[in-house]
Amino acid sequence: MSQPIIKYTLTKQGRQPEWLSKDSRAFKSQHGVSANKAGKLPRFGSPQDTIYLGIGCGEPDSDGTPDGYVGKIATKSALQTYITDIGTAAGYKVVTSTVTGVTTSVTTGELEAWSPTEEYSGPGLTTTTFDKVTSTGTGTIQTLEGSQVTKVVVETTTESAGVSTSITSTEETAINVDPASTVSAISTSDSVGIVTTILPGEGVVTITTTTTTSSFTYTDVSTNITTSTSSTKTDDVTTRTDTVTTTETTNYVTDYDYAAEATRLWDIHQAINS
Repeated sequence: MSQPIIKYTLTKQGRQPEWLSKDSRAFKSQHGVSANKAGKLPRFGSPQDTIYLGIGCGEPDSDGTPDGYVGKIATKSALQTYITDIGTAAGYKVVTSTVTGVTTSVTTGELEAWSPTEEYSGPGLTTTTFDKVTSTGTGTIQTLEGSQVTKVVVETTTESAGVSTSITSTEETAINVDPASTVSAISTSDSVGIVTTILPGEGVVTITTTTTTSSFTYTDVSTNITTSTSSTKTDDVTTRTDTVTTTETTNYVTDYDYAAEATRLWDIHQAINS
């Protein structure tokens, strides 16, 4: 009995349909995509609003199909076209993490030198930092978008008996990303809030708050710092060594291989039906 590649949704109860293939090699829940078109009345309601790819346990009945059945994909070419259309709209990409920088720093010294007392007269700690080892990955470095408040200016103006006085305070915050990331494409926008209060005997107090929000892009790099400690003892003198390793990991983006994915799924289908 033929077991075709099908497009389907979950049941009304939110479960996988019972009529999916029971073969251990079969796949399901692949390449989910919205079942409804943007700007149109929804054809499917929750939890049936996502269409998946899977393998059915048999051919659809021409007299009617079960709840959740959407359609069948009969050829490898049609499968690749379907996945390509979905992936292009969704922005499929392959993200690979690559270690792109490693810096090692070694600090060593007698155990007492790490927390010396007033009586300690021995040598101090010695730190050696080795040259950074760098490498690159395949593809382009992934960039992310971020935004945060970077400046708040508060101006307080008091008017009393015809005299106006103003006090201004400014708080600035640097853009917060990983120290190994590169920030670019910075743009700012301001929002202004004004609160006016009448205080009996003191006059009119107006507080104007200007908040600056910065939007930016930054490279997807993360830094991880680990410390390992070891000790050795020679002639009753204990020496402690701390090794600090700073590792930078960069995410690289390459194009999604739609042909390879279609081949993977189609080969499963062929194996089940051979």
